[in-house]
Amino acid sequence: MIYVETISGYTMSEQFLEIVERKGKGHPDTICDSLVESISIALSEEYKKCVGSIVHFNIDKALLSAGKVEKRFGGGRVLKPVKFIVGDRATFLWGNKRIPIRDVVIESTINWFKKNLRFFDPEKNLDIEIALSEGSTELTNIFREGNKNLPANDTSAAVGFYPLTPAEKVVLELEKYLNSENYKTLYPETGEDVKIMAIRKGDELNLTIAMPFIAELIYSEKEYFQKKEKVMNSIKKFLRKYSGTFHINVSFNALDKKGHGIDGVYLTLLGTSLEDADSGQVGRGNRANGLISVARAIGTEAVAGKNPVSHVGKIYSVFTHYLAKKIHQKIEGIREIYVYMVSKIGKPVNEPEVVSVKIIPEKGIRLMDVSGKITELIEKELAEMPHFCDLLSKGKFSIN
Repeated sequence: MIYVETISGYTMSEQFLEIVERKGKGHPDTICDSLVESISIALSEEYKKCVGSIVHFNIDKALLSAGKVEKRFGGGRVLKPVKFIVGDRATFLWGNKRIPIRDVVIESTINWFKKNLRFFDPEKNLDIEIALSEGSTELTNIFREGNKNLPANDTSAAVGFYPLTPAEKVVLELEKYLNSENYKTLYPETGEDVKIMAIRKGDELNLTIAMPFIAELIYSEKEYFQKKEKVMNSIKKFLRKYSGTFHINVSFNALDKKGHGIDGVYLTLLGTSLEDADSGQVGRGNRANGLISVARAIGTEAVAGKNPVSHVGKIYSVFTHYLAKKIHQKIEGIREIYVYMVSKIGKPVNEPEVVSVKIIPEKGIRLMDVSGKITELIEKELAEMPHFCDLLSKGKFSIN
């Protein structure tokens, strides 16, 4: 059942207070999400190769336990490696075909670290513990029915919205800039563990940014603060393009204290606080659109690592944002839109129990002007759910 209604009030960007967070690709929670998602994509491909289709698995229970390092200006050493514990369920045997689950998990994990963290050597700095078990017969049998649209394997709810506010765009674009290949070439002494918290009060935007420096590229406290100032200036320069929208205040590595030596600066050996200060867990990072917008309606599902063809906690979390964006772009007269979806276990994934669309229309636009178009578009997209799930299984939608 599809419901479309208008909601009164101000859009998010018109409200006085807004809070937005993003955890960059080197943050332990984001790393954990990224690892299980890379495993999900790799497993999906392996199942297609070995079985002909994606079968039962969920890799959304995982923990990164922080290691231990000894740091000094100019270097240091790893005393204890990071531990990655991968849990939940997978199909190890399909008929007489054995699936190389362990090999897939290890290879995709190592490849992710090599591709994304310049100073983290997974061969030396990581221990992998695989705690996956076979799935239940009831859930595994869902995949034996051969339906184009599989039955939902859970009862779940999700919400997506569009468009992003200017504050959300600042946070998203700034983190991507700080972790871009070009930025790391210009400022190789900066690590990947970027975290940005934004508080907007009216047109005042306060940004708190954390980003470590690499110990082996910083030789003294004096040099640290000199390079910190250069990085701060690069951030301010990037933010100038938003000066017509906001009065921006920036706090960068707020715990730093001059005169405290190695204890008063934010240094890492590996570019991430995962090396000794912070652990990571699936579902504690960014939502499906890459942000944690706490003043918005936010889904509670852990998206990363879930099965892309049957787990509605993943499918609907991504699909609602996809739908909200598509409706906003295709149908004129909508200022802001929220899409809610609820599944019922056992029903096909393209037959949600409820789709609720809430819009703030442009002035002069009536509900009857757009509701039919919205319903028609949603029905069309639901009919094409197998294609959407196929793209999801291949990692074509960013989930963090």
